[in-house]
Amino acid sequence: MVNQPGTSWMRNREGMGVWKHRGKVAVAGWGVSYMDRRWDGKSMDKTLGAYAIAASKKAIEDAGLKLDDIDGVITPSAGAVGVNDTWAPRPFFAPPYDTEDGLTVVSSEWLARGLGLKNVKYFQSNTGEIGTQMGLAAQAVGDGLSKTCLVMYGMGNIEGRYGHNRGDAASDYARELPFFDTWGYQAGAAMPYLIVFKQYCRKYGKSVDALAPFAVNQRRNGLMVPWGYYSLHEPYQISVEDYLKARYIEEPLRILDADRPVNSASAFIVTTAERARAMKQPPVYILNHCQTNYRIRSTVPTLAESNEATDHLARMMWEGSGLGPKDVDVFNPYDGYLQFTQEFLEGFQWHGVKRGEALDFYAGDIRVEGPHPFCSSGGNNGTGRTRYSLFTDSIEQLRGTAGKRQIRIRCETALAGSTIPTSNGFVMFSKHPS
Repeated sequence: MVNQPGTSWMRNREGMGVWKHRGKVAVAGWGVSYMDRRWDGKSMDKTLGAYAIAASKKAIEDAGLKLDDIDGVITPSAGAVGVNDTWAPRPFFAPPYDTEDGLTVVSSEWLARGLGLKNVKYFQSNTGEIGTQMGLAAQAVGDGLSKTCLVMYGMGNIEGRYGHNRGDAASDYARELPFFDTWGYQAGAAMPYLIVFKQYCRKYGKSVDALAPFAVNQRRNGLMVPWGYYSLHEPYQISVEDYLKARYIEEPLRILDADRPVNSASAFIVTTAERARAMKQPPVYILNHCQTNYRIRSTVPTLAESNEATDHLARMMWEGSGLGPKDVDVFNPYDGYLQFTQEFLEGFQWHGVKRGEALDFYAGDIRVEGPHPFCSSGGNNGTGRTRYSLFTDSIEQLRGTAGKRQIRIRCETALAGSTIPTSNGFVMFSKHPS
């Protein structure tokens, strides 16, 4: 059994050249669970474990596989955003629960047992965000550690203060919380990039209100995702006026800038390109993966550091994939807070957008029907805090199964990423192996 990866597998520096497994690894299946706002702590059919099993079964079925075909399992054990048995005090819930595994976290071992998988030799848990997970799966399959790998990513949410069962937030003692989380998780997590965004607006003479068209379009795209939170629970479109009237959480962060925490799970089948071609669905090939944890000088990045972090990501992606900005058709960067998504748009120069031009770009036609279908997934603001919607949409677009969200322009490649500018994992997908 293999478990707990280091970082040696990562493609996290420039100068590594074209990825040696380029086009030799593919996604062959995917699935998502039902999505609700929170787990109530009681309904055992709605735990993160139950949702992980449901999503995994859908992914396996989508690929046309059997349970015995799976020989690798990757999960982010800290599935409920920082919930981890080693971080927070016991118990979260009353006995007879002796562990959170299968409740608010899902280890690879637990998922294998829950599904009844008999042939798994490769286990990985605590693997980070989905972009990092997908990169690890691609590398593991390419290196021969797993032939057919199940990747599960869950986003749990329980009653009470968001993130209250992790780190200092689980304690009655504040420590660094007065600086980061004075107004709660959303404001604390967003604060560094709100400062960066204000620097951005000052430098380029932009208004914070210019995010409105992006917010409106994210909700529009998200409402075309049938399993998304807003489609299921709040099926209405917001307007520019709604956005401008939305209350501030922490100026300039409006409530409609922040993604909604949800309880859900996703799963993907990553295998060799050769095996994928014999499976049920057309393969979606992986051309490269890259990761960064960009080192900043202080507790909050500067605009220059944030710019360099995304420039660095872009350079690694172009080097490893052999592609460039003009080759990317579907672009699904992270949008957990709308104040930093322009960093990716400008860093990767998608559709020619340069530094300082993103907010003007948002004011143009970014609809999926138009010439610049930006973030066709609807992202986290359109589907809920899933992070995985960025990847499911990329796969659907390349398969041609995105329905109303199907873009009208050329659709041969897709690029998706998972978290903030200074700490992220990106994956390049393609219809073709080369």
